[in-house]
Amino acid sequence: MRKPDVNAPTWEEFLARLEEIRQAEGTPLGTDRYLFRGLADSTWRLSTTLERAGFSGKNVGDYCSVIMRVKPQVESFTGLKWEIGDLPSKIHEVLGDYDSWTLRRFPDPVFYSYMIHLRHHGFPSPLLDWTRSPFVAAYFAFRSREIPAKGRVSICMFADAPKGYKTTSNIEPHIRRIGPYVTTHRRHFLQQSDYTMCVMFPGKFPGQLQFMEHEEVLGFKDPHQDLLWRFNIPWTERPKVLRLLDEYNLNAFSLFDSEESLMETLSIRELESSLIVQPTTEESRA
Repeated sequence: MRKPDVNAPTWEEFLARLEEIRQAEGTPLGTDRYLFRGLADSTWRLSTTLERAGFSGKNVGDYCSVIMRVKPQVESFTGLKWEIGDLPSKIHEVLGDYDSWTLRRFPDPVFYSYMIHLRHHGFPSPLLDWTRSPFVAAYFAFRSREIPAKGRVSICMFADAPKGYKTTSNIEPHIRRIGPYVTTHRRHFLQQSDYTMCVMFPGKFPGQLQFMEHEEVLGFKDPHQDLLWRFNIPWTERPKVLRLLDEYNLNAFSLFDSEESLMETLSIRELESSLIVQPTTEESRA
């Protein structure tokens, strides 16, 4: 259920409204009940990279076959190995049993690890990536230098099961939070990542599980699950927010740990800060 957007004119107002909502929901700061995602433009939808590549509604079994087909090439160039074993039989078992899918969430943790690795390196993925930290989400929201269409970024807060449980149907799409506990790419831990998938099981027939769009489920009116809040903040808060986050060592380098991300961090810290126009003596007296 999509909650009304919260328009926060400042970073401080965002923090106040965020805590106000979490206190009202009985889940204050420190709980892992919520996930967060930063959007560099408030007009953007919540969509996976698979959706953005035009593959919404793709059969889960077909997608798994594709990424298994490219696996030898990925392993050859990375030097990594994912011992997935007899994945087709596991996928078939889960796809043929709705109850098994809802309980297990995903059939094989090693395959989940492989999917996360692909997601972090740009291969279209059905995983919608979130973070457990609103501050990490804020970095991704404000990271871009490009001014958004309406001059605002968004930080989304999502609770799939705010009461600790949720119900699903085999004739409607549903969102599954898969969880953070997996051995995988370093960025998964640096960014406090978690993931959701949106799927629909259209009848109890093997191979029919489909990837669906998160936005479709968020349009449902169930007040007890799949709750989403969007906080819209002016992009003009960017210098202040990035400076504050950097003071807590939350920047591109700490989140990506690469030479490119170091250069991005240094450019924001040193170059952009030095180009901020300082008021003249006359202006400061006004």
